[in-house]
Amino acid sequence: MEPVVGVIMGSLSDMPTMQGAVDALADFGVGHEVRVVSAHRTPDAMYEYARSARERGLRVIIAGAGGAAHLPGMVASLTTLPVIGVPVLTSALSGVDSLYSIVQMPAGIPVATVGIGNARNAGLLAVRILSVSDAGLAGKLAEYEGKLREHVAQMNLKLAEPVRD
Repeated sequence: MEPVVGVIMGSLSDMPTMQGAVDALADFGVGHEVRVVSAHRTPDAMYEYARSARERGLRVIIAGAGGAAHLPGMVASLTTLPVIGVPVLTSALSGVDSLYSIVQMPAGIPVATVGIGNARNAGLLAVRILSVSDAGLAGKLAEYEGKLREHVAQMNLKLAEPVRD
C-alpha cells in the first residue's frame, strides 16, 4: 500500500503521542509513512521531505512537535499539501507552548491543529480530507461515526438502568 499520508515528528520521543495518528490511519487502511524529521536538528532533511512530498504521492502530512513546535509550520511553508499539526505534551508548559506555536501561523501558511496530544484526531482528520475524493473511505467514516453514536446510546442505556443495592 503506497503511502498517501506522511506522519512526521521532531524526535523519536514523540512517537508515543503520534502512535494515535498511525493507528487511526491503519484502522482505515490508509497507506502512510512515519519519519523523524527535525526542523532544528535536520533542517535540510525537513526541507527535502516537504518539497518532495507531493511528487512522492503524499496527499496529507501530519506533523507532531513539542516545545518550540516549528515542524508543522515550517513544513506547511514548504508544501501546498494540507498539514495537520499535533502539539505534543511538554513537561515545562504542558503542551500549551506547542499548541500556541502551531496555531499562531502567519496569514497564508495554514496549519490545521488538533488538541494537545490528540494525534488520533489528526489521523481521523487526514482520513476525512482523503475521503473527499474516495467514496470507499467516506463509507468507512460513516460506519465509524455510526459506531460512535451506538457507543453513546449504550452509555445512555446504562444510565437508565435502575440502581440496585
